[in-house]
Amino acid sequence: MAESSVADTQNQTEVVPKSYLVAFILTTFCFALWGFANDITNPLVEAFGRIFNQSNFVSSFVQFAFYGGYCFMALPAALFIKKFSYKTGLLVGLALYALGGLAFIPAASVGEFMPFLIAFFVMTCGLSFLETSANPYILSMGPESTATQRLNLAQSFNPLGSIVGILTAKYAILSNINPLDGPERAELPAEQFDAMKFSDLAIVRGPYVAIGLVIVTMFILILVKKMPRNHDADGSLDIGGTLSRLFANSRYVGGVIAQAFYVGAQIMCWTFTAQYGKAVFMDEGMSAGEAAAAASSFTLYSMVLFAVARFVCTFLLKYVRPGALLMVLALGAIGLLLPVMFVGGQVGLWALVGVSGCMSLMFPTIYGIALDRVGDDAKLGAAGLVMAIAGGSIMPPLQGYLIDSWSLNLSFVLPVICFIVIAIYGLSTAKPQPEPTPAVA
Repeated sequence: MAESSVADTQNQTEVVPKSYLVAFILTTFCFALWGFANDITNPLVEAFGRIFNQSNFVSSFVQFAFYGGYCFMALPAALFIKKFSYKTGLLVGLALYALGGLAFIPAASVGEFMPFLIAFFVMTCGLSFLETSANPYILSMGPESTATQRLNLAQSFNPLGSIVGILTAKYAILSNINPLDGPERAELPAEQFDAMKFSDLAIVRGPYVAIGLVIVTMFILILVKKMPRNHDADGSLDIGGTLSRLFANSRYVGGVIAQAFYVGAQIMCWTFTAQYGKAVFMDEGMSAGEAAAAASSFTLYSMVLFAVARFVCTFLLKYVRPGALLMVLALGAIGLLLPVMFVGGQVGLWALVGVSGCMSLMFPTIYGIALDRVGDDAKLGAAGLVMAIAGGSIMPPLQGYLIDSWSLNLSFVLPVICFIVIAIYGLSTAKPQPEPTPAVA
């Protein structure tokens, strides 16, 4: 009897019980895969601006299409998963992800911007399925007491995929496309401009086709592996009742709002680090191509710091309440953005890198707080939190507009506003929720 009690206690404190380990590893690998997609794509805003000779505002529609797919597919994905299973959701997500990557083959052949936007949209419809499936699936793989810690652990591998994406963008794309800036390209004869454009688009195409083939392999692995169901399929779709309960949950509603602002802040900071660094190095006398290459290193530094800080913050969650740590890091991000806006130069650039350390905890922690104690409503609740990723589709074009019409440095006032919202959410959730009142027999 004593041995059984010890085993039960150990099972309740394990972050990942042994019975879930293989499923946890396979699902966690998906976190790295969508991290790769996110961060190979961020530098392409600047690259497409050069290739097609278009404004920051128009080029940032890469992010509108990319994160718009997340928003568009989140609710259908949640309904699909509720009807079927988390595993089936992962498979559909991987299939769409692979299709979007392989769609770069015809997009590069056409040589227009719109087909790439469509490919990004299809890809992120798949990523929406993956995130809507994987996040609550990870939460379900063990005791509720370690759910947020378990999700942070899985999310810790997301920036590792992001680092590979950044390195791929830097060395397989940005270092190989022609260094001529957009206005310089515009002065070329039409035939020479088109030849350069198609050559560069072929370079952009390569890594996306390669990741499409990797995703096909991952699809096969999950297809043949027996995965735990965790009561994830539910034929009854009480959408009205579920939404009513979720909207009555202030932590959940606040979490959706905070998540939208967080994703917006993250994508703005990572997308425009390249432009910020390029401006800094051009002011120091570098050419546009040299400055862009130097600036891309700072995107990598940001992601390395993000990855390291994610593991550190996961450890700190053993001792600090999630909401309190979220608030402190949001205030830290605001403090670091002040020199980005008002000092500039390499001081501002390094401060912008530092913001990534503060952001590392935010997505999974907001997610975990928002879904705490929502029970089976988490299946649709996850959709709202994935739809909140739409913040990443709306805010980068808005910052791009501010850069074109106002100032690159002062445009970072938008991330400051986002972090203020996150700090307020962290403060409001810093205290633990009261235990539910037991039902009277």
